[in-house]
Amino acid sequence: MAQYHLADLELVGHWRHLAERPGTCPQHLSERMSEVPAKITAMDLPTALAGLDAHPWATVNHAYGPAEDLPGLLRTFAAGGEDAEEALGELYGSIVHQGTVYAASVDAAPYLARIAASGRQTVDALRLLGCLAESEDEHDVEPGAVRAAVTAQLPLLSTLLADEDPAVRQAAGWAVGHTRDTRTALPAVRARLAAETEPAVRAELLTAYSRLDRAGAVTEARALLGPDTPAPLRLAAVFASLDAEEPWLAAHRDAVLGLLPARETAGSGYADEHREPLRSIVGILLRRDGDADRESALVLLDAALRDERPEVWAEALWAADHACTLSRSAPQRLIPAIVPLAADWAAAQLLGKIGPAAAEAAPVLAELAAQPDDEAADQALAALVLVSPRAAAPLLARALGRRPRAMQCAAGSYAPADAPFPFDPELFAAVRTRLAAKAVERSEGRGDCGCSTTEQHNDTAGLVHLLRQWGSRAGGALPELCAVLPVFPYAATAITAVAAGVGPEQREQAATALRAGAGKLFVARALYGLTGETGPLFAAAEAALATGVRGVAEGARAVADLGPAAARLAPALRTALGRTADRDTTPEVDGYLALALALWRISGDAAEVVPVLASVFDACEDQQWFRRTAARAARELAVLGPAGRALTARLHALLDDPAQAPSAVLGLLAVADPAGLDRTRLAEAALHSAETRADLEGACDALRALGAAALTPAQHDRLAALATGDRRLVVFGSEHAMIREDEQLRAALASVLDGVD
Repeated sequence: MAQYHLADLELVGHWRHLAERPGTCPQHLSERMSEVPAKITAMDLPTALAGLDAHPWATVNHAYGPAEDLPGLLRTFAAGGEDAEEALGELYGSIVHQGTVYAASVDAAPYLARIAASGRQTVDALRLLGCLAESEDEHDVEPGAVRAAVTAQLPLLSTLLADEDPAVRQAAGWAVGHTRDTRTALPAVRARLAAETEPAVRAELLTAYSRLDRAGAVTEARALLGPDTPAPLRLAAVFASLDAEEPWLAAHRDAVLGLLPARETAGSGYADEHREPLRSIVGILLRRDGDADRESALVLLDAALRDERPEVWAEALWAADHACTLSRSAPQRLIPAIVPLAADWAAAQLLGKIGPAAAEAAPVLAELAAQPDDEAADQALAALVLVSPRAAAPLLARALGRRPRAMQCAAGSYAPADAPFPFDPELFAAVRTRLAAKAVERSEGRGDCGCSTTEQHNDTAGLVHLLRQWGSRAGGALPELCAVLPVFPYAATAITAVAAGVGPEQREQAATALRAGAGKLFVARALYGLTGETGPLFAAAEAALATGVRGVAEGARAVADLGPAAARLAPALRTALGRTADRDTTPEVDGYLALALALWRISGDAAEVVPVLASVFDACEDQQWFRRTAARAARELAVLGPAGRALTARLHALLDDPAQAPSAVLGLLAVADPAGLDRTRLAEAALHSAETRADLEGACDALRALGAAALTPAQHDRLAALATGDRRLVVFGSEHAMIREDEQLRAALASVLDGVD
């Protein structure tokens, strides 16, 4: 067995002493470091894994429980061979699961470091150690313990900075930099950077330097922005400048433009945040939220979008998409450069996300939508549907069935909820024809040739949804809707909507079709909406109340709006409430809430309902997964008015949680004693929810309900900053709807300001 004991550690200790000595020359330090690897890498595998089996792994947990499987995984990984890759994947999944680290991660770090030092699986072991040190998502472990465990291995890891293999040196830079250690790691990285000649490794070392000492790294970076600097190092220098919050200069802009396309260059490094360099750079500048930085980001993007090389403007489009979701002023600045690229899928999609503000793109999109290539025409028409719906309607009519993406934008999941697709006679006729054909196909047992069941369902749903949006103007399509109802019950919602525009005879035909399917709850609800018949609705609701958890909530909500007219169902509601579950789950608690609110609307008995609502809040207390249920309960119990006053304290308890605060405010305004309400505090809770993006829509509703008198001058100014600032508030959700939702939110906030000015 090779000896890796006192003599080796003494050498490492001597090197550390040199690193800490003031005035030590980096070149001399690098030369001394080169003495260590020859001895360290002599460690054989048995030495690296010494004590592995005797370690008390069962006493520490990883992502899947006790870490008793780690010895086998570490040994298989270290041995190499065909099973090593699978073992490495399981190690990632257990000790740094989706970026989360655990107590077992602490115990695994020394073995991974020794495996790396033994020359076995060195690059992979270093990368895994870097991921451990990088994580700030710690579960059931002392804060910083995992990074400290990796830092403790620096006597081994730092020596690998001078390994003869560039891949090892680069991985070592990645791992060492993530320790954030300035005592040992920083001088080691600086010394190696002074001696390193391989561009990709130098770039990794500069990135590590920036993590360890931003001020020192940016001094180094300033001299590396010129065209003579190798591309990986130049890109690392740009990011080092951004990390240090350096003012963005023409030298930075020229460096980035000279690097484009930069994806391949970024791919030579390990930093995930640099994988899409132009997108990341633009995002950093826009998040600074200053006028100069915003202008710099948009100038940079505009230049990249106008580059003649497809690979450059493709990268720029991805960055422009990000910019438009971060900055309210970005679309208007970038649209002129995006429109000429509209034939590209990414450009067309971005124009669609921007919506009517991209109206100048409509003629180009219309021309592209008329081309014979169905795929290309569909992507252009999908964008046109969102940019200029009226211009898109006739084009969609002429190609209905061949433009699924455009149809989805007109009537499916991408359709703006607040802006129904405009009624167009030509499109209406095409929808009727296609829906009639589907009814015939299904009656004959045929499906759409070449289409999956899901595609057929989505197509039918889109047709039905368009007719439902058009309401009484689509009354002529009632026969087609009734024909597809037996195989597509969702058509019931459209039948009720369009029947308002037909005569008594056609309404009775619609009612007959709905009665045939009224065993389904939502069909029975549609029948009630059309004719006022309660019998089928009561029967379907009672059946739902007797089924599983989901049926309970649906049944309760179906009859709640009927009020006392649904008194015959009160016993069924009470029976459902009396059923107990082994444990509270979100559907169970949602069901209790729906049952209690339905009982209130039917009986008006607060003595019966308030204890149930109190139990809902009890079940949700301190439960992360029930936060939405608690917020919904707070908002919906407003229907009780003063009868819910006993729940005031429960609502006050929600005000400190930004995700629940707006609903709590609305509930308190309805049920609490007005004389005891601190409206300024309620306004603060709602405003904080908006500022933290926790519940933007709810915050708007709460601020509207509070009114002008609740806002202090300082709160008014903060609200104005949200409404008029350049930073978008909607930063998560459907990528297709974020820009549109932010514009809707800005209008809502502006209306609140109008009410308080």
